[in-house]
Amino acid sequence: MLLEKLLEFFNLKGELEDFNKTHDQIEKDIVFKGTNLWILIFAILVASVGLNTNSTAVIIGAMLISPLMGPIIGMGYSVATYNFSMLRKAIKNFAFAVGASILTSTIYFFISPVSTAHSELLARTSPTIYDVLIAFFGGLACIVAISSRQKGNVIAGAAIATALMPPLCTAGYGLATGQFNYFFGAFYLFTINTVFIALGSVIVCQLAKFPILTLISTRRKKQVNQIISLVIVITLLPSIYFGYLLVQKEKFNENATRFVKRVNIFEGNYLLKSDVNSKDFSIHLVFGGNDLNESHKRHIKQIAKDFNLSNSKIIIEQGLSTINDMNDNEIMKEVELNQLKMKLQMVQKNMDSLEKSKLLGQQLLKEIKPLYSEINSVIYSETYEFDSIQQMPLSLLIIKGDLIKEEDKKHIKQWLKARLNKNYVKILYVE
Repeated sequence: MLLEKLLEFFNLKGELEDFNKTHDQIEKDIVFKGTNLWILIFAILVASVGLNTNSTAVIIGAMLISPLMGPIIGMGYSVATYNFSMLRKAIKNFAFAVGASILTSTIYFFISPVSTAHSELLARTSPTIYDVLIAFFGGLACIVAISSRQKGNVIAGAAIATALMPPLCTAGYGLATGQFNYFFGAFYLFTINTVFIALGSVIVCQLAKFPILTLISTRRKKQVNQIISLVIVITLLPSIYFGYLLVQKEKFNENATRFVKRVNIFEGNYLLKSDVNSKDFSIHLVFGGNDLNESHKRHIKQIAKDFNLSNSKIIIEQGLSTINDMNDNEIMKEVELNQLKMKLQMVQKNMDSLEKSKLLGQQLLKEIKPLYSEINSVIYSETYEFDSIQQMPLSLLIIKGDLIKEEDKKHIKQWLKARLNKNYVKILYVE
């Protein structure tokens, strides 16, 4: 009973538009001539300008006015209802629209005085599995809105989310500038969007049981379903690979950032410049300060392994002369800043050491008191013992207690050496 009430919230039947009206609307949006064609050209030009100037707002505006979603939904609808005449019509108009879009964007970027590839443009050259998910769910939302009496602004929102226009413009940019890797990357992203928007349409149309108006055999249906499955697999597999690469790059960037922060000051050297490149998984470090010998460099690379960077290429250099893009004033400021950082880090290290000693002294008292009840308090400190030749690190304990036996003192010293894992332990007893 509860499940039935819950399912009622997801029921679309009561809100579905008349099938004939939906059919007519989808068929109307397929055609690209007159108004639709001019709107498409203008939308392409607006999106191209947005990519050229790296303006997100302009690109979103172009996606809002773009009519490209129509033939893609038409292809999905016609496949779901096995309406092959409509499918041919949708493919024909879609191919014409894509050709017109690429031609328009190519001409624009060819004559544009600005040819820099900004971030908005570069973002459309490396599709991943996440783009598949966006396109699929966007297609589901779009066909649900079209087939419902309560359309709202879902179609415009789906057009923005699935981003059909920018990849076509980026493909035109690749052709205009002779950078075919941009063209193929962007066109693959557009293919992903097309296939999975159409797939979303197919699924919703079949679940909503849109009427099949043509006669078709079971064998023919099976062939159509096999072709659809093949297209989906061919489109999906590369995106999974690119998605895997994206995740690996994100992990590398995160680990590299933590690693760089860890070696910001190392053995009297301070990091002047760092360059993390996720394309070839390399990290370039430039240090200033004391001499950085090969042992130090090996130690830094060993630290990198603690941040899962074992397979990364780490280049370590020393000297100010390698920093070509900084003037003398900037270099001196950077040196002073890093020296200050080093001093602060040393102060913090000393403070942490004092706090650690305090806590360790408390812990030692808790552990030793049950064994030797005559011990009343413990003072613990990490220090050094100096003589005329050298200095030695020393763990110093002052134990206050009443009449502690000499034999117990030996046992206490052995226990403390084992507990602290240190050879140099000195104990002073006071009453």
